[in-house]
Amino acid sequence: MPGSVTREDAGGVATITLFRAGLTSAMRRELLEVVRGVADDGSVRAVLLTGTGRAFCVGQDLAEHVESLRGDAEHSLSVVEGEYNPLVLALSALRVPVVVGINGACAGAGLGLALAGDLRVAAAGAKFTTAFTGIGLSSDSALAARLVHSVGVARATELLLLPDPFPAETALQWGLVHRVVDAAEVVGEARALAERLASGPTAAYRAVKTVLATAATDGLEGTLALEARLQDELGRTTDHSEAVEAFLAKRTPRFTGR
Repeated sequence: MPGSVTREDAGGVATITLFRAGLTSAMRRELLEVVRGVADDGSVRAVLLTGTGRAFCVGQDLAEHVESLRGDAEHSLSVVEGEYNPLVLALSALRVPVVVGINGACAGAGLGLALAGDLRVAAAGAKFTTAFTGIGLSSDSALAARLVHSVGVARATELLLLPDPFPAETALQWGLVHRVVDAAEVVGEARALAERLASGPTAAYRAVKTVLATAATDGLEGTLALEARLQDELGRTTDHSEAVEAFLAKRTPRFTGR
């Protein structure tokens, strides 16, 4: 459905807003186009991804899915490889920090999208669920991998096999979200975080994202080698020199992302 996703830019922050809770095929393509546009825009230094109304994102639009099953059941789930996977990869590959403002219900692939971000602010009382096995499916959108990385194998197994809803406060306790605030404050709190990151040393943030993406699989030697290479590169940046000079001068550094 055209117009289900918008992008607004201000102060180095690209705000991507979802206007539908359920992801239709058209909406997934629209969101992918927006994310790829952000990736190609050198003026963007942070991203805010959020929703509207009572839900952030509840995954697949089930009405569309039922219609697809009735029409061509054999190929109805080809959208996972063709649409969901490219979307998650594009969002995960963004070289700038991504803050997710979870304004309401977050389920299934919507939870996968939220976990593809870097920092998450959730509305008090928002409900989370993995959802998939409740409709006879396994996970997609890298949800299994994100959950294992975030909460460990045991809890990830429980959450996927027993897709019971849990509140934002529990998500905070488990480390799935980083802050819980009143629903009316979610977007403002998330935007403040994004603005803070946009004014920071974005080259360093990019390096942090690179290390975090591989630290769990590279092993000690691989991580040490990657950190050494990235530190060498960052040591040559204007931001590093500025931060050192600002420290010596006892003033606040002015980062430019270079």
